[in-house]
Amino acid sequence: MPRPSIQSRRLLSRFFGMLVLIAPSIAFAQAPETASNGVIHAKQNIFVPMSAAAEEVLGVSWLVTGICTAIFVIVAGLLTYAIIKFRSKPGEERQEPPQIYGSFQIELAWTIIPIMIVFGLALVTARTIGTVQARQIPADAIKVKVIGRQWWWEVHYLSADGKTTEMITANELHVPVNRVTHLYLQSADVVHAFWVPALAGKTDLIPNHTNEMWIEPNTLGTFLGNCAEYCGTQHANMLLRVIVEDQAGYDNWLAAQKAPPVEDKAVATGKDTFFRTSCVNCHAVDGTIAKGVFGPDLTHMMTRQTIAAGVAPLNRETLREWLRDPQEMKHGSLMPNMQLTETELDDITDYLLSLK
Repeated sequence: MPRPSIQSRRLLSRFFGMLVLIAPSIAFAQAPETASNGVIHAKQNIFVPMSAAAEEVLGVSWLVTGICTAIFVIVAGLLTYAIIKFRSKPGEERQEPPQIYGSFQIELAWTIIPIMIVFGLALVTARTIGTVQARQIPADAIKVKVIGRQWWWEVHYLSADGKTTEMITANELHVPVNRVTHLYLQSADVVHAFWVPALAGKTDLIPNHTNEMWIEPNTLGTFLGNCAEYCGTQHANMLLRVIVEDQAGYDNWLAAQKAPPVEDKAVATGKDTFFRTSCVNCHAVDGTIAKGVFGPDLTHMMTRQTIAAGVAPLNRETLREWLRDPQEMKHGSLMPNMQLTETELDDITDYLLSLK
């Protein structure tokens, strides 16, 4: 078989380049693990919605995927036909084929058809956004304020009227199943974006502005999300977890979070060391003199699943390594290396482990 011409090789490169681009989308559509209470839905999959808002987004996603697939099939088919049909043959003189210019009909077609497709998708998207935004929030909805910070999430559980904060936690949002949670989204520094693919679409967190959204999960388990707007060095490690429980489990969790931390005399040395350092300038612990607002609230820190906004599982080893030098685990974070001694590390770790 003769060697393909330069033009043919260029066309083949573009064809396989399109395959490379579409392959991740195909893999992304894999189904998640079997859902049950306590399961971590690790795959951030928009094609398996587990909330009413996500189901609205799914329709638009399938439409866009279908149109893009049809375009790909048509273009790739014509490209393949041209490569096979018009490839150079043995004995043919190597010269540029005749060029045809000025096909008004073809130029009109590839101008009007894309415009119609884009216009149609814009209308469908606008209708879907309107449907989601027009949802009437029920009076008994859970009200939560989420503040994006570089690079973690501050979560305020609000009173029924949404005016006062009843409890503060970080990086994990607990909500009841089959019940609406009304989110008020704010930013303390730069633009962030709240995105848990299986539960809802993306919503930006804008400095000096409050955006609102809602979720209504219909499946128990832990759903993974992340910041979807580049916000600095550790943007990729600004992770988020939404933990969906039954109503009784959620009520028990909320009551425990509102309670003061248990006083453990066995870690008195660690507690004294914690309050002697600069930790109290940034962190808060209910019932103590620690009233910091720049870092996560530590009142019930050990009830969380991860440390440093999802960077590592929360246990004694990772907590001690974080205290030793936060920059090793999350470079650029605002928590400095406190230059703690080995004894101080052990004592403060013991105290923080008691905050359940």
